Amino acid sequence: MINKVLSTIKKYNMFSSGDKVIAAVSGGPDSICLLHILYKLQEEFNIKLYAAHINHCLRGEEADKDEEYVKDFCRKHDIPCFSRKIDINKLAKERGLSSESAGREARYEFFDELFKELDAQKIALAHNANDQAETVLMRIIRGTGMEGIVGIKPMRGNIFVRPLINIRRESIEAYCEENNLSPRIDKSNLENIYARNKVRLELLPYIKENFNSDIISALNRLSETISTDNNYLESKALKKYKIYCSNKEQKVIINKEAFIEDEAILSRVIRLALKDVKGSLNNIEKVHIYDLIELQRLGTGKRLTLPENLIAYNNYGNIELGLSKVYVNNKNREEYELTIGEDNYIEQFNINVSIRIIDKNEKIDFKEKDCVKYFNYDKLKEKITVRNRKEGDRFSPFGMKGNKKLKDLFIDLKVPKEERDNIPLICFDDEIAWISGYRISENYKVDKNTKNILEIKIKKL
Repeated sequence: MINKVLSTIKKYNMFSSGDKVIAAVSGGPDSICLLHILYKLQEEFNIKLYAAHINHCLRGEEADKDEEYVKDFCRKHDIPCFSRKIDINKLAKERGLSSESAGREARYEFFDELFKELDAQKIALAHNANDQAETVLMRIIRGTGMEGIVGIKPMRGNIFVRPLINIRRESIEAYCEENNLSPRIDKSNLENIYARNKVRLELLPYIKENFNSDIISALNRLSETISTDNNYLESKALKKYKIYCSNKEQKVIINKEAFIEDEAILSRVIRLALKDVKGSLNNIEKVHIYDLIELQRLGTGKRLTLPENLIAYNNYGNIELGLSKVYVNNKNREEYELTIGEDNYIEQFNINVSIRIIDKNEKIDFKEKDCVKYFNYDKLKEKITVRNRKEGDRFSPFGMKGNKKLKDLFIDLKVPKEERDNIPLICFDDEIAWISGYRISENYKVDKNTKNILEIKIKKL
């Protein structure tokens, strides 16, 4: 069996020489088998092994005995062990989660803490071939897509590794018996009160007896086959994502050209964009992907609310994704006077505006910069202010004779309606001199007759 584990480790290049590896150990057969095998392979891979155990306080004295067993095992094998007691039922109530979800969060928070504290490189988990089969079958029952059928990956994020992923549970139990490891048995795993336990104790044995005696291998083969195809599609989608998507001011913008792509690629591009905005795909379902595709067909100005405060907005066929706070309209109509020679913090826009007068002989880089602009200070009479737009605003764009309605200019520039109230307008004597991030006024441009130049910098905080 060790040779099979060795083969899995090498196939996926799970460890590098010198890695510090934290093994998650509950005390059950799977995790004790994993810890023992890694202990034997330490020298082969030149790794430093640690054990991490959480006492979930769910089974009273039995849970305490599990913890003591793990500590004792580690002492005998000279493996540094870190354990922690957490009242999972209390944590579940505080976070509004099931005890199962709270336990998972607690474990990964503990792993993350140790990972940083020990400056570790890998976290080893004891998932095996039976776990894989159960996961795939449960997801099929729920109506998953390709990503779900991939199941439990041998490696995740180049941190989490699963050396036992190709080992059957019966082989693990036999290994523990042969090596006199005497692992702890969690009796709750023998009760069919949880969905996974029902699949493990009832559904898989029924399929094995009535349809396929080797159903575990069949489901694992399905997972590997789907994984190969899914990896190919994901790599193609990532290339398209880099072509069609851009990040701008806490948003991801999906270019309308992306929606011409085949749905297999488009749906993955959208998923990548959603993950980029919110950090994960938790609570994102297939229906949300289709809702976004439909939003793109509805025309500019339409918007869609998605789970976890996510907003999608159709901006002339491009789809903008951002958290709701990015799309809050700023209806505050206050005007703020700015002081030359100082940094002016404007809370309404969360910006810092710095202004200084420079001599025309000073070397100036007039290259286009969104955050820095230069103006003819000689034409300024009284004050410099910043505000947002108001009804009837007109503007004289640089290089154009006459003026036009600010509303019409925003339409020409394809500025989303959702953003127009949030754009700071720099005004000289009540006339708009700079639409921040877009245009400066023809009326205050620097020319050959300008004696004093005004430099204005806007920094978003």
